[in-house]
Amino acid sequence: MPGSTKLPIVYVRGFAGDTKGIDKSVKDPFYGFNEGSTHVRVGAGNVPSFHQFESPLLRLILDEDYKILVEGGQDAYLDTHDSIPSHSIWVLRFYDASASTWGTEPKEFRIEDAAADLLTLIDKLREKSGAPRVHLVAHSMGGLICRCLLQKVLPDAGRDPADCVEKVFTYGSPHGGITFDAGFGLFERVRDATGLNGAEIFGPERMYEYLTSTTDIDPDGRPPDWRARDMPERDSAHPKAFPLSRIFCLVGTNPKDYDVAFGLSAAVVGAHSDGLVQIENAYVPGTHRAFVHRSHSGRYGLVNSEEGYQNLRRFLFGDRKVEATLTGCRLPAIEGTTWQAEVRLSVRGLPIVMHEQTAEHWCPVQLPSSGDLADVPLTTAFLCSGLRPHGSDTTMRYALQLRILSLREQRGFLSFGDHLEQTPDFDDTLVVDIGEGTWATWNSLIPGTISNHEPGGASLRDEDSGEGSWMAHIPLPDSAKPLLGDQARIRLAVTGWT
Repeated sequence: MPGSTKLPIVYVRGFAGDTKGIDKSVKDPFYGFNEGSTHVRVGAGNVPSFHQFESPLLRLILDEDYKILVEGGQDAYLDTHDSIPSHSIWVLRFYDASASTWGTEPKEFRIEDAAADLLTLIDKLREKSGAPRVHLVAHSMGGLICRCLLQKVLPDAGRDPADCVEKVFTYGSPHGGITFDAGFGLFERVRDATGLNGAEIFGPERMYEYLTSTTDIDPDGRPPDWRARDMPERDSAHPKAFPLSRIFCLVGTNPKDYDVAFGLSAAVVGAHSDGLVQIENAYVPGTHRAFVHRSHSGRYGLVNSEEGYQNLRRFLFGDRKVEATLTGCRLPAIEGTTWQAEVRLSVRGLPIVMHEQTAEHWCPVQLPSSGDLADVPLTTAFLCSGLRPHGSDTTMRYALQLRILSLREQRGFLSFGDHLEQTPDFDDTLVVDIGEGTWATWNSLIPGTISNHEPGGASLRDEDSGEGSWMAHIPLPDSAKPLLGDQARIRLAVTGWT
C-alpha cells in the first residue's frame, strides 16, 4: 500500500538438478523458504542442542508483520486482486514449467527465462502494491537469477535495476561459479561440455552469457580477464549498474554437514566451502557480507538458520550501519611471517554469532606484513534500534572479538618449532554500546561479566562533522602496542541505514 515502510519480498530458490529433483521441488508450496530447523551448535562441548528455528517465512510473518497471500496459488491471487499489501512475501515458482508432474511436456530450464519471469512478477507487485521497489532474497542459484535480472534482462530492456529492486540478499550463491579442489579442472570441463543435469550454468562460459547485457557482449567471446563474481560499480561508465551497497552475501563455511551425495560433493569442492560453493565464490567483491559456520543446505543449512535470518532481518529492516576497521596498524616485518586476524561479531540477545572469520573455517582476514601503516576492514554490521531485547531504554550492544595470529615459514614450509596451535599473539573483545551516545570498552578492562557491564562516563566523541554519520577511533589495549604499534586503533563508523 502507498505510504507503507515495508516493501514486497520475493524469494528465489536454488538449483534442483534433473527432472526428478525439479519434480520434488515443485511439491513444496514455498520452494523451501518455509523450511526450519531444530539444531544449533551452542551446546556444551560443541554438541548440537535443540533450537527451534521456525523458518524465514514464518519469522518474517511473526516478527515483521509480513503476509503470505495465496488463493489457489500466489499467481492466482495476484490475478484476482486489484491491490495487495506491500508488506507481503512472494515466491518465484520458476521451476513449475520444467516439472513433469503437471501432465504437460516439461520446458527446458534457462536462467534468462527465470529472470524474465522474475521481472514480470516484480512489475506486477509494484503495480498492485504501490511499492516503488521490492527486496530480492535468494538461495544458491537463485542469486544468479537475480543477477541475470540486474545485469542483463533489465539493461536489455533499457531500464535501471535500481528503480525496481531495493536490496538483494543471497544465501550461499555461487557468484563466482562452482569449482572443485579435486580433479585439476577436469570435473569442471566435463560438466560444462556435457551440460550434465543443466549444471553448466555454473561454468564461466554460460555465466558470461546470462550475466552480460547484449550491448556489452564481446563478439569474440568471453574475455580472458572476465570474472563471474564481479559486478560493475555504479558510476559514470555504468550509470545504470545496480549499487553494490544494496547487496548482502551470506557465506557459509561449514562443508562437513553438507551430506549431498553422501558427502562426495563436500569432498570434491574442498574444505574452504559450504559443501557446494567455495568461500571465495560465494560473494560479490564490494558488497556487504557475513561469514557463518553453516552448510549450503541440510539441517545446518544457511537458509534455515538463525544466523541467516538475523543477518537478513537487520540488512532489510535495520536503521544503522556500523563499520569496524583496524586502522594505523604496523605489524612487525619478520621475514617468512604471515599475519592473520580472526574476527567474530555477536549481538546482544541472540544465540548465534552473526559473523565469524577464522583460520579454522578457512577464512581469516589476511593482514599486511610489510611494516607500513595499514587500514584493514574487519566487519560491517546492521543494527535495528527496535530490536533491543530489554526494552527501549537499553543500548544496542555488540561485541567484536579480534585475534591476531602469526604463521612462520622456512623454505616454503610452515615452521612449528615455537608454534602454539590456535594461540593468538593478541586476543581481546571490544564491547560497543550504541544509544543516545556510543561507548566502547575492551573486555580485558571490564571487571566481572560483560552482562553486568553498564557503559559509563562520557560517550565517544564524534570525529565526523558530516550530518547523518558518526565516527570515532578506539585505542587498542596496551598489550597490543608491541605487536600492532602505538597508532593502531579500531575505527567505528556509524551511518543511518534504511
